Parts: sequence; C-alpha cells; structure tokens
Amino acid sequence: MKSKGRYGQFVRWIFSIIDLLIVNLAFYATMLWYDGEFGTDGMYSRMAWVVLNVAMLVCIYFFSDVHERRVVYADKVVGQALKLVLTHAGIFVTLTSFLGPYDAPWHHMLRFYLIFFVVLASWWVVSRQLVKLYRNRGYNFKRVIVIGGGTVGVRLIDEMLGDQGYGYHIVGFFDNNPRARSASAVYQGTLDDVEQFVKTHQVDEMFCAVPDIEDNNNVSRMIRIADNNAVDFYYVPQFGRTVTRQFELQSVGDVPILAVHPYPLKNPLNRIIKRAFDLLVSTVVLILSPLVILPVAIGIKLSSPGPIFFVQKRTGYRGQAFNCYKFRTMRLNADSDTRQATKDDPRVTRFGNLLRRTSIDELPQFYNVWRGDMSIVGPRPHMVAQTEMYSELIDKYMLRHTIKPGITGWAQVRGYRGQTEELWQMEKRVEYDVWYAENWSFFLDLKIIFLTVWNAIKGEANAY
Repeated sequence: MKSKGRYGQFVRWIFSIIDLLIVNLAFYATMLWYDGEFGTDGMYSRMAWVVLNVAMLVCIYFFSDVHERRVVYADKVVGQALKLVLTHAGIFVTLTSFLGPYDAPWHHMLRFYLIFFVVLASWWVVSRQLVKLYRNRGYNFKRVIVIGGGTVGVRLIDEMLGDQGYGYHIVGFFDNNPRARSASAVYQGTLDDVEQFVKTHQVDEMFCAVPDIEDNNNVSRMIRIADNNAVDFYYVPQFGRTVTRQFELQSVGDVPILAVHPYPLKNPLNRIIKRAFDLLVSTVVLILSPLVILPVAIGIKLSSPGPIFFVQKRTGYRGQAFNCYKFRTMRLNADSDTRQATKDDPRVTRFGNLLRRTSIDELPQFYNVWRGDMSIVGPRPHMVAQTEMYSELIDKYMLRHTIKPGITGWAQVRGYRGQTEELWQMEKRVEYDVWYAENWSFFLDLKIIFLTVWNAIKGEANAY
C-alpha cells in the first residue's frame, strides 16, 4: 500500500480554483460571442466582472464540499452544479442591481449561464472520475475500521470494498461474535481489542455498526476511544437490508433524532417535472411511431398468427392493475400471464426475438406513459401473478409501487433485467427499485435513459 500522500487535503482547494477559472472562462467566451464588447453599465463592464467573481466565491463556500464527498453519483453532481449556477445568478443579479445601472440583454445573460452550467457540470463529473482514478492507484484514501458484524456492518464493508474509487482502506474489523472471524479477512478481534489497535495503528475513521439497543455502553465506549485518539467517529444506524431511505440528523433540545426524508416525488413540483417530461417525450414518440409500427406489424403477422399487440394486466401505481401494451413477440399460448420469458424460450418467434433484443417490443408502452399509467423511468411493472407471489416472499416488495412503473428503470440498467431464476435476483431488483424511488432526480432519469439506449445499442445478455 502506498503512502497516504501529502496532497489529498488540497483536492478541494485545487478544484475550487478551477471552478473559479471556469466562471471566468464562461464570461470570456460569452464576451467573444458578442465581439468582445465591454459596456459601461452592461454585463461586460469591469464592475460586472468583479461582482461575477465575488458571487462565485460565495457559491464555492457553500457548494465546494462536492469535491470532498467520497460517495456521490453523477446525477447528484449535475444537480448540485445546477443549484450553484442558479444561486450564482441570483447573487449576481441582486448585487449588480444594487451597485449601479444594469442593462445587459437577457439573452446575453442566458447564454452566459448556459455555457457556465454545461462547462461546470461537465468538469465536476470529470473531476469525480479523476479523483476515483487517483484513489484507485492507492492515494487519497482513508484508513478505517468497522465495528459490528451484523447485517448492516457486513453491508457497509461490501459497499466500501465494492469501489476502490471511494478511497476507503479497511485496516480492521471487530465483532464480539466468534463467527464474525470468517466474515472479513481483516478481522482483528473483539470490541475489547479496539482501543489497543487504534493506539498502535494509524486509523482515520471509525464506523460503529453496533446496535445501541443491545448495549449502549459499547457505543459510548467506542466514541470515547475515537475522541481520545483523534479518530473521526461515525455511527451506522441499524436499518433493514432494503431500507435505504435518506435521513437527516435533527435534535429536540439535546436529544438527537433522525428525520426520514420523504420520497422526492412526494414534492408536487417534482411530480410536475416528471409528468411534463413524460408527456413531451411520449407525444413525440407516438407521433413518429407509425414509421416503426407499420414494418413491425407486418413482421409480426408474417411470423405467427395472432394480434399485433399483446395486452397484459400488470401491477402499477399503489398496486392498481392496468393494461400494459407491448408488441406481440410470442406465439399464442395459455401461460403468457403467469410464466416469464426464458432464454431460448420456444414460445418466442424469430422475429419476436429480434424485437426483444432491441427493446422495440416495449414501444407501445409509450401509450401507457401518455395515458398516465406508466412513466418513462420507474420500476418495471410485473405481472399480477408475480406481484401476488413476491409480495409474500420479499420484505418491502410493495414499496416499489409507491411510484409509477416505467419502461426502463434503475434495476434494468444495473443488470437486473429479464428472467429472475433465483429469489435473490428479484430481491436485488426490488432493492434497486426502492433506491430509485427514494433517490429520484430528473438528472437520474436522464442518466437511466442514456444507459438504456447505450445497452440497447451494444446488446444485453438478458434481453430475451
């Protein structure tokens, strides 16, 4: 293992300086767009340039922590970039209005902020990848120990080891249960061994996954050890395997409490944004759909007798059944409503196999989106028979129905598409569906749509 490195602490400062350069480059690019004019009172005055940088320094103070977060997804990064740009615009317009006449044309401002947002968001996404590459080479890491080998502790270790780009190097794992010895290769002993280990080894962070309801003294003892050895302490709440909701730490007096964040789509504005996007895209697709429907209809009719469209009852929002439309890809059979398609399924026609592999069979579901039964992105709707079966077998299964089902979803682009031969595969799909419902953002939807198109182009092994 390479040394921790002396420059990791400067990552935030270096990237913040680049953020400052970006706003100036966007300003300069907009200036060149308009032939390099510097008005006395307009957007390109020297006063405006000074205010531009003052506003950016304020924004950096509030938003630059994105460069220090070890686990953050690209869509969240883009969302934070958008918030920074909007905040900057508010500060900039307010200050210039107070300091003097301000007559910059609105289209100058709009073009500047569009350039600023695109460049800043792109840089933030790229910078995250640069940091991950840096950490993958063994730099800028945190030496951590994990205390507690229950379900949550093991899950935490798996997440930390799942991506070296997070920069976590687990140097120790402690649990009082003897069976925990086999749970991790870095098992270092019981909770009584933690203090001596911390004193004799370099440890940056301590993650305590010990339930305080079992022994509150253990948690307080770990906090004391961390405090006495200048180690950052994190307590890992003991939530269930499929409970990935975001929580916010609040307090009532001196008593800390965790407030559950509601689903993002509980917000009326978010629902309007998602529905408007669904209507816009589905309307365009339906207008252009005859270009695809006609040749597909001919191919289906030539491949086997029967209707062009396949209509099936599936479980939708709040568990309500709806008619889901697809192009028919199978020969008529009595098992279509109870039996999943499998690899080399004899019921699938040769032309139907082509439709499935290219996902063209899903095209009629844009009609479901237009009607409001579905969304473009969301958990895939299951057959009613599947819902009845898996709701009895999988805890939290029905949480996936707290939002509208989708043509594509987070589980599908993460590799859990198609047949579920084992129960764990459906459990994993449900976990991803619930995560999506709890972490929705418009940029996440765009990311899933991009990955869906990309997977369709390169081909998917489970597309059958």
